[in-house]
Amino acid sequence: MTNYDDNLLQLQQKVAQKKQLEAKLKELNNQRRIFDQKVLEFKAELSSEQEDVDKLEGRSLANYFFRIVGKMDEMLDAEYQQVAAAKVKLEAAERQLAAVDSRIWELQAQIREFHGCEQAYSAALEKKRTEVKRAGTPAGEEILKLEEKIAFLESQKVEIKEALAAGHSAQGVADSVLKELDEANSWNTFDMIGGGGVITHMAKHSHLDDAQDMIEYLQGKLCTFKSELADINVHANMQVNIEGFLRFADYFFDGLFVDWTIGGQIRESRDSVYGVRCQIRTAIDKLYNLEKEADREIGALRAKIEALLVEA
Repeated sequence: MTNYDDNLLQLQQKVAQKKQLEAKLKELNNQRRIFDQKVLEFKAELSSEQEDVDKLEGRSLANYFFRIVGKMDEMLDAEYQQVAAAKVKLEAAERQLAAVDSRIWELQAQIREFHGCEQAYSAALEKKRTEVKRAGTPAGEEILKLEEKIAFLESQKVEIKEALAAGHSAQGVADSVLKELDEANSWNTFDMIGGGGVITHMAKHSHLDDAQDMIEYLQGKLCTFKSELADINVHANMQVNIEGFLRFADYFFDGLFVDWTIGGQIRESRDSVYGVRCQIRTAIDKLYNLEKEADREIGALRAKIEALLVEA
């Protein structure tokens, strides 16, 4: 027979859930600040790039100069590409910001449902301790503390499983991005050795377009994974570097509008995605280790309770 009743367990689970949701909310608010800043930066970038186009198309000295030297079409093409890249980055950042906002509102609503649970748990726990002391069982107070630790660890295991699911999902998307970049690189190699043409060019950019969509999707998956990690007691180096990946994604979106055969941009992008994939895998491995540690600790605590009950 144990001292930790169902009411206490339910209240403790609610307290743990509320803390977990608050940790996720804090992480999402951090992410929101990043995306909000990105939106502002990309709006300014788009405005600046559009001004350059307007100058070339208007009655400016640069307009006359490039017309005289026969470079007007070339310069306009370059400026149009920069405008297009700025639009893609802005739209991607706006979608990510909207997704984070939606998740924040959802978490805030969930947190409100747990209002007052801490006070209720403290009161119920104090009442239970008083009952245990009145019962006069020497081991009662110790068993109560051990069962409280077990309940906390069980709650942590639930969060670890949710983080593992988010990690595996992000890893799957990263693998898909790598596959698309590998395909694009293969078509690019074929193009460089003389097998190029319209079909080769279209095939290469088709895979790059798919990679672009998946990279934006991966951004969202990484944000979710990072928020799931936020409420688990782990080392700081377990965190997936979202900020660094955002900088890479911006570079990737820029690259879609230039000649990808120059400088090995496809291979560089692949290396960057592979680095993120390795971070995800490392985090997943550590989560599995945390799960095993929690199982071992729960087993040890239950053994202590059994020993105390036998001695009582």
